[in-house]
Amino acid sequence: MSDTAQKRVHELEEVPIDGFHVVLLIGGRLGAGVARLTLVGPVLIGCVLAGCEHKAPPPAPPPPKVSVVTVQAQAVPITTELPGRVAGYRYADVRPQVNGIILKRLFVEGSDVKAGQQLYQIDPAPYQASYDSAIAADASARALWERYKPLAEANAVSKQDYDNAVASHLQAQAAVETARINLIYTRVLSPITGRISRSLITEGALVTANQATAIANVQQLDPVYVDVTQPITTLLRLKSEAAAGLLKKNEAGKAQVRLRLEDGTDYVHPGTMEFSEVTVDEGTGSVTLRALIPNPERLLLPGMFVREEIQEGVRQGAVLAPQQGISHNQKGEPNALVVDPDNTVELRTVVTDRAIGDQWLVTSGLKPGDRVIVEGIQSARPGAKVAPEEYRPADEKTAPPRAAAAEGSAK
Repeated sequence: MSDTAQKRVHELEEVPIDGFHVVLLIGGRLGAGVARLTLVGPVLIGCVLAGCEHKAPPPAPPPPKVSVVTVQAQAVPITTELPGRVAGYRYADVRPQVNGIILKRLFVEGSDVKAGQQLYQIDPAPYQASYDSAIAADASARALWERYKPLAEANAVSKQDYDNAVASHLQAQAAVETARINLIYTRVLSPITGRISRSLITEGALVTANQATAIANVQQLDPVYVDVTQPITTLLRLKSEAAAGLLKKNEAGKAQVRLRLEDGTDYVHPGTMEFSEVTVDEGTGSVTLRALIPNPERLLLPGMFVREEIQEGVRQGAVLAPQQGISHNQKGEPNALVVDPDNTVELRTVVTDRAIGDQWLVTSGLKPGDRVIVEGIQSARPGAKVAPEEYRPADEKTAPPRAAAAEGSAK
């Protein structure tokens, strides 16, 4: 071996392995720590890195991260919101009771009127004439009766003639009263106190007694009714809660309700629930519930759509779950993914009562302390391990720390 070769080879050793002679050369141009293996027998030469180890399998992926909300037992005000419409407390159509021509309209359309206030004037001339004629007829009958009375006492006239005179006098008096009433009816009066509608006729129009079409209507607007239609089960529940003392009541002992207007604002005056109209509709199985609402500002108008909120009391130890953590299976049953204490996902079937804001009131399936998954549900599978972290709303995630914000304001 030449000097050059000797420099390239630092050590040469022949090792027998399973009937083969392996020549091990260490060093040389292959670099420090490089081994050349030569199998003497079959022609097989391999070069491997000295000290290399068997490759380990890739590490298992970490468990997926999920956001959870820990449910707690709490006192929850229970309310029922029902759609309804406003109705006047009292409603009266104005119709003429005698025939005639309208001479005057004596009210401002849309104004408040008092009971007995004159609204229209019908031409009284023919009724005045009838009244005067009745007065004259009554005077004649009365004179005859007064003339016959002493004669009847002296038996100068027959009893029959005297009785006829008395009857004629009474009939004349009745005719006078009828003529007087018809004359009064030429003044069309408001039947109730309230707000009057627009006039449906004008001066010069001919009206008839007891006509089918009203010439105006008056409604009492303080207080007003709010009528809501709900299944009979709702009424039964409200009655049972009222009997159990769960409904919030006023000083008079009536269930208290509040209204939300169609624009989303809350009506300031609370009302009371009246259970007067409870006839069940045989076709729909529903009933009409009626509430009495104060309306001093006349803000509520008949026909207005409102939402009625019934205060059903406070339920102690209630469990609320975020709506985003509750899904439904193919049968429509609500369920939730819950993280166990060992961070294993469990599928729970739950029973919900109603929605309260953005949460469900859960009556079965969850208990205080359960961690419900609200984010990362797609990567969570029942029985799999997860890395849970408490859910933080988006606004809290983006908000700067208070200390940093204070420091920045100080600068």
